[in-house]
Amino acid sequence: MEDTAVTTSGPTERVRKVLSSVLGGSVDASAVGPDTDLWESGLDSLLSVSLMVALEDEFDVEFPDEMLTRETFSSVRRISDGIATLVAE
Repeated sequence: MEDTAVTTSGPTERVRKVLSSVLGGSVDASAVGPDTDLWESGLDSLLSVSLMVALEDEFDVEFPDEMLTRETFSSVRRISDGIATLVAE
């Protein structure tokens, strides 16, 4: 069972909104849990770049090179954690 308190805190809902916008119909963002592997759900390298740019615009941040990894963009939780770190800096 998923912890809904975690999925609704911090930047998570904004991440979900951006994810839904970028992925369009290729992935049902509403069915993606906080730890669902986005790569297994249809994210590919081109979509991950689009997602990164959209997240940078949404949160007014820039992902540093060391965060530009498959792992950073592997789940809603990991993306939200990364953004929380960037926003806190």
